[in-house]
Amino acid sequence: MLILRTIIVILFLLITSTVHADNGVTDRKIVIGQSAAFTGPAAQLGIQLNAGAKAYFDHVNAVGGVFGRKIEIVSLDDKYEADIAAGNTKQLIDSDEVFALFAYVGTPTSNAALPIFTKAKVPFFAPFSGAPSLREPFNKLIFNVRAGYNDETEHLVDRLVNTGLKNIAVFYQNDAYGKAGLAGVERALKKLSLPIIETATVERNSVDVAKAVDRMIAKKPDVIIQVSAYASSAAFIKEMHKRSYSGQFYNLSFVGSQALSDVLGNQGPGVVISQVVPFPWSNSNAVVAEYAKVMNKAGVKDLNFSSLEGFIDAKIFVEGLRRAGQNLTREKFIAALETMNTKNYDGGGFDVNFSPTNHNASKFVDMTVISKDGKFKD
Repeated sequence: MLILRTIIVILFLLITSTVHADNGVTDRKIVIGQSAAFTGPAAQLGIQLNAGAKAYFDHVNAVGGVFGRKIEIVSLDDKYEADIAAGNTKQLIDSDEVFALFAYVGTPTSNAALPIFTKAKVPFFAPFSGAPSLREPFNKLIFNVRAGYNDETEHLVDRLVNTGLKNIAVFYQNDAYGKAGLAGVERALKKLSLPIIETATVERNSVDVAKAVDRMIAKKPDVIIQVSAYASSAAFIKEMHKRSYSGQFYNLSFVGSQALSDVLGNQGPGVVISQVVPFPWSNSNAVVAEYAKVMNKAGVKDLNFSSLEGFIDAKIFVEGLRRAGQNLTREKFIAALETMNTKNYDGGGFDVNFSPTNHNASKFVDMTVISKDGKFKD
């Protein structure tokens, strides 16, 4: 009778643990979902970000995963279009096979996913966006790793003004991302009592910049801050050069630094880009050294800012899983991430500061410039 009771209790515990287990978690794996651009004019953003993240996940899986669970990432292509991202998000969540959403690319796409994952109570980790809409109001499900666009634009504007450049214009993508960046520039300039002398727009996933070029050439700004992805930004720079513009171009990190340099070719030198992760070729930085080693082992020789960001995102995500313990749930994962800060987590040169009231890990911003060989200088 005692043996029978013991068997019944064990069966009951197994059944109840299965019933209460969160979606996407089994004894052998943890499945996470991603919607990002993998085709179209913004494809390199998704491809590079995913490459860095997958390299780290594969590295962790090769040594047994997290408490014996391997991490699988299901990536869907949204072409950097909000309606497709919304559909992908619904598909991922409705499949009941995803524990969390990871590394979405873009503000309009992340904004489209926001009400869906919020309703479903699924964690949304490390979007490739600095938009205020993903930071305010506070959403317990959203964890931002990169600095916000307000942090980037303030750093960028301060640098410009300190070098004596005050005749500033903005070329921006006509969507939530572009408008968030524009607002950040306006906010930063207002603190210095400086105006934006001109603005011009481009549609998302378009390289039709003719009207924008006409507007900018007429005002001849000293510097143009660009808030768009690499294809449209490169098209704009090239057309401005054709019109003999000799001013400077500054870009936010979302542009996709390596992709921008590749598209610009010999017109890239001198273009400035703000960055929200350390310099990917810095041997003195511990997390960068780890990134280079893991990428090299994965057979990836082309290092860049976007894949480093994906790598760092994955590394922090895995640390959250480890802190959550063997009996993983979404609530435990969220609570675990909220314990991570510079006092108890060594980010290897990339500081992380989460708390129960703050889900924005970093305010790190640096400036880089494309050099004559198409590479970067910090």
